[in-house]
Amino acid sequence: MKRAVAAFFSLALASVAAEGTMLARKVFSATLGQEIAYQLYLPPGADETKTTGLPAIYLLHGRGGGMKDWAAIQPELDRLIASGKIPPLVAIMPDAPASRRAGYYVDSQFGGSGELPEGEKIETAFTTDFVTHVDATYRTRTDRGGRIVAGFSMGGYGAIRFALAHPELFGAAIVLSPAVYVPLPPRGSSTREFGAFGRGEKLFDDAIYAAKNYPALIPAFEARGLPLVMFIAVGDDEQALADPREAAHDLDYEAHTLYNRVRRVKGITAQLRVLDGGHNWDVWRPAFAEGIQAVFAQLGK
Repeated sequence: MKRAVAAFFSLALASVAAEGTMLARKVFSATLGQEIAYQLYLPPGADETKTTGLPAIYLLHGRGGGMKDWAAIQPELDRLIASGKIPPLVAIMPDAPASRRAGYYVDSQFGGSGELPEGEKIETAFTTDFVTHVDATYRTRTDRGGRIVAGFSMGGYGAIRFALAHPELFGAAIVLSPAVYVPLPPRGSSTREFGAFGRGEKLFDDAIYAAKNYPALIPAFEARGLPLVMFIAVGDDEQALADPREAAHDLDYEAHTLYNRVRRVKGITAQLRVLDGGHNWDVWRPAFAEGIQAVFAQLGK
């Protein structure tokens, strides 16, 4: 009995002590003509030479934020890996400073105006230069079932776009409080302010936004015939827009609209969760933990 108790506590202590490693790295992007900074999470016991064959999850931060925001989920990854609820994995957290950190992970056609610089081809840089770098450097799984993309707020928009526009790359998406609006963003939305969806000197172009938004991506996605797992989560205390006529653009409402649209798309397996909380880590942390388990359950470990 004493041996069993001792063994139990030894295992418990080992589980608590098992922590992954967070590293800061950079890679030059030929598309951007500059470096992309990123944080790299390695699972407990792994270093940069011991990642061959591990799945990879790409974590996209929100507007105004940066790669370090995702450090909040390291304890969740450590805990879930230690308990065997998810497999050991590599997490990649790129920095997206373009358009004053409001680039929405798209290729911008904004030519610059006043103090705002011209837009950049962020989507192309991330889905070509960056993914290629990760595959070659860390030798993680290169099949789409071994790649997941996740994001919160602006990053949630990016996760939707990457998963639907590049289904050959990603087999699953975890979408947290996505800053996505159908058919167009409300007045005052940051999507209109920094040129991500601009053209020439215009900060925002209706046609460009509509063409890049998820409803426009669905026909081509369905034509590819590839399966996709999507986990969507949002808080029930998201900010309500002041104008009642814009209520359908509250992010909790938009998350439900997204879910009800994609669940009807051939090939997509979708789940939706509504958590107690607002637009913050009180929602994103537990939602991510549930989402990554749900995704691996669907993909198979």
